[in-house]
Amino acid sequence: MGLKCGIVGVTNSGKTTLFNCMSNTKAQVTNFAFSTAKSNMGICDVPDQRLGEIHQIAKAEKLIYASVEIVDIPGLAKGASIGEGVGNSFLADIRLCDTLIHVLRCFDDPNLPHIETTINPVRDIETVDLELQIKDIEQIDRKIQKVERVARVGDKEARFQLEVLNKYKSHLENFQNVRTLQLADNEEKVIEDMSLLTAKPIFFVCNVDEKSVLTGNAYSDAVEAYAKEVGAEVLIIAGKLESEIAELEAEDQKMFLEDVGLSEPGVNKLLRTAYNSLNLISFFTVGKKEIRAWTIKKGMLAPQAAGAIHSDLERGFIRAEVIKYDDLITYGSELDCKNAGKLSVEGKNYEVQDGDILHIRFNV
Repeated sequence: MGLKCGIVGVTNSGKTTLFNCMSNTKAQVTNFAFSTAKSNMGICDVPDQRLGEIHQIAKAEKLIYASVEIVDIPGLAKGASIGEGVGNSFLADIRLCDTLIHVLRCFDDPNLPHIETTINPVRDIETVDLELQIKDIEQIDRKIQKVERVARVGDKEARFQLEVLNKYKSHLENFQNVRTLQLADNEEKVIEDMSLLTAKPIFFVCNVDEKSVLTGNAYSDAVEAYAKEVGAEVLIIAGKLESEIAELEAEDQKMFLEDVGLSEPGVNKLLRTAYNSLNLISFFTVGKKEIRAWTIKKGMLAPQAAGAIHSDLERGFIRAEVIKYDDLITYGSELDCKNAGKLSVEGKNYEVQDGDILHIRFNV
């Protein structure tokens, strides 16, 4: 299951710097607004120390981490929905993303002017939200026009859809995002095929100066207060510091992090937060050739998890042999887990848990 994360924010907020810290693709960073009119794309691994610990027990030729596709959307500006800045060029890329990482400028730098002249991250949130809300209203209006024609001839389902669409439109016209509107499941299904921009999960990344990385600052405090009201998560990261960390070898990284008081690079937390924002979990397969993390939605059953490996495994699923990660670490080998009664045989109704080590039995 692929995960695509879109990095959004106003121009000169530090989006591309963070993208370069996470991705295997390096993009040009400039001090100029709208210096690029296309998105940068790259792939990165989701950090998971459990893979390394499993490798200490069951040696394999290689480790394969769960991966995330990162899309660095060009910087936005007021009026982007009607063509200002890079205009609508970013909208298709945002629509294809599963979750959004909103990077906010929370630092002062006279050599890097803000497009609005002053630093105000809450205003920047509202700027981006408004542009996305406008596009969502346009899309809902188009669907309302189609549904209205059917509703006029007495179609009950069309009338229901029209009522729901007007609820969404009213919510957006009150400067609210779709993700904050609470509706019944059958009402949510009315828009599930529309990929509305403000329906996507989002969390905020406060890009602060180095001295504020542990404590935050007045700018990030304002974001945290705002995020609490809308139920969003906030991470504090120093983009410039992260770019320095990313250039170091693993051992040097550890020493550098200790010097600045961090336990790990901030981008690791960022990637895990993106992963969790969509209720994704990982299970593992262990073999001599590879130890691998597989991504599934929380709540998936064993046959669906098998399908993440290969469709044949789902189609011919017989059973799953399951060892819990904690049990493997405690007992030290799969054999010892089996002897201790810690290997369970599960059928088609087993709900796979985060960290499960699975061996799928199947017959096609």
